[in-house]
Amino acid sequence: MATKTRKTGEPAPSGGSDADGLAEPTAEDLTSALPQSLTIDVTLPEQVHLAPEEELAVAIGAAPVRAGRMLEDDRATTSISLIPVMPEAPVEPAGDDLSDDALQSRRSRLRGDVSATPESAAMLTAERLLDQRGTKRPRPEGAWPAFLYAATLHLVNLGDSPRVRARKALDARIDKRFEGGTRFVPVLTRKGGVGKTTITALLGMAMADVREDRVIAIDANPDRGTLAERVNKQTRATVRDVVTRAASITSFSDFTALVSRDETRLDILASDTDPLLSEAFDEDDYNVVADLAARFYSIALTDCGTGIVHSVMRATLQRADSVVIVSGGSVDEARLASETLTWLEANGYGDLVRNAIVALNTATQGTNLVKIDEIEAHFRSRVREIVRIPYDPQLAAGSIVDYQRLRPLTIASARELAALVVDGLPVRRDA
Repeated sequence: MATKTRKTGEPAPSGGSDADGLAEPTAEDLTSALPQSLTIDVTLPEQVHLAPEEELAVAIGAAPVRAGRMLEDDRATTSISLIPVMPEAPVEPAGDDLSDDALQSRRSRLRGDVSATPESAAMLTAERLLDQRGTKRPRPEGAWPAFLYAATLHLVNLGDSPRVRARKALDARIDKRFEGGTRFVPVLTRKGGVGKTTITALLGMAMADVREDRVIAIDANPDRGTLAERVNKQTRATVRDVVTRAASITSFSDFTALVSRDETRLDILASDTDPLLSEAFDEDDYNVVADLAARFYSIALTDCGTGIVHSVMRATLQRADSVVIVSGGSVDEARLASETLTWLEANGYGDLVRNAIVALNTATQGTNLVKIDEIEAHFRSRVREIVRIPYDPQLAAGSIVDYQRLRPLTIASARELAALVVDGLPVRRDA
């Protein structure tokens, strides 16, 4: 039987039949045979994404970051914040003794975090507010640092010398800030002639020369004190004038008209000069003077008399925040100073004794014949600290004290005494 072969690509003959006589379907026939729509359901397994811990650490909100395509309808800009997951710090128990620094760390303040409690004005420190970047260090003090700083055209700054740093540290101790009222420091002893008045003036000058606030020394000696004779007297007023004019003293200028001021800005209020009135200065009079001084001064030194049983002494000790006991370098002077401590302990002032400072005046007679170290060892077992006051011709004269012309060792001892006294004064106290 004969067959007819068609080459590839050759169109089929008209009539649409093949060699067997059957009609071959056209493309239109195949298209018309398909359904109009076709739906296929495909079920895929759910994708499970387990985020690692390092991804959770930088999660946005509570959900981990996942990759995905942004839909066409979600092209709006959205602000997000990255919150790192940090380990929670232990919460300190609330208490009255917690300061603002304990409630908010320095690092959190630098980040701009808001404190959980209202901040006090003391939190606005220069360290916190001033930008120290780009600022130059201050000019160094001291011979060698200053020379090197100048020789290198201000390129090498070693800072202050050790001696200058020690001086500034001592200044910072003397200039300690107080809150809540005046601090009262009586200077006393049972022995006369040991330099109590001189020590009072020296201590006051060392404080006033450094501190930026006001310091006053009150002569409360009912036996005609000589404290005002240690400075250039600028007034003839005494404590008696303050008592009689108390009602009319309403400002600091009114009060300063009754005191004498030396070059260190120490104010001195003289005692009664009339021997007929000296015994009249009693406890009530001292309280009037002390109340007025508390309105204008931060520290009030009181030069007490040699007697410790008169009424002025009782009023003085009731206000005292610390005491300075003056002792000479002889046997009887040291013994009487120690008996003063014993009397204070026996009369309920044990706290003042433990916080007391002993000023050992080594310029008195007999100092060269005794063992000063043994005297210091005795007082060191009873009080907080001891300071030796060396011999100085200007102090021995018993006249006006020019603080700047004192010997360097004398000034150093006075400054050390002032720093130790201020160290023992409370920073905060109810007015």
